[in-house]
Amino acid sequence: MDVSIRLAQREDAEALTMIAMSSKQSNGYDDAFMEACAEELRVTSSLLEAHEYWVAESDSPCGFISLEVDPDRPAGVIGAFFIDPSWQRRGIGRLLWTTVEGSALEKGLKSLRLDADPDAEAFYRGLGLSTVGRVPSGSIPGRTLPHMRMDLSG
Repeated sequence: MDVSIRLAQREDAEALTMIAMSSKQSNGYDDAFMEACAEELRVTSSLLEAHEYWVAESDSPCGFISLEVDPDRPAGVIGAFFIDPSWQRRGIGRLLWTTVEGSALEKGLKSLRLDADPDAEAFYRGLGLSTVGRVPSGSIPGRTLPHMRMDLSG
């Protein structure tokens, strides 16, 4: 597997949005669900400028993860973490996680947190995160998501 990791560029926004949409839909969600969460999944150039996005790529992007730093405390938020369905279960997620975890440690962050798709909760547990509660979905009224956290040790 010849995959490299790099920081995202503005021109990656469309490709990353496509990865997010196809990855989410691979969990079996119907078109109505996907339409409801399309805006929340969209990666824009302004998001790429505001936060750290890491891209895994072979000949083209095959996955990505974002790190948002909380300015009021030494905590990071994983705002997006998606792998192209054709690249899932090939170590791309772990490679991206290791990269963002290293970046968080370099920044002196003490924890990472994320709101997980319920279908990805077991994957995140495998990376070392724990479910600490539930939060409302940003797209689907009445739906809640696992809120997960990992304490970092430097």
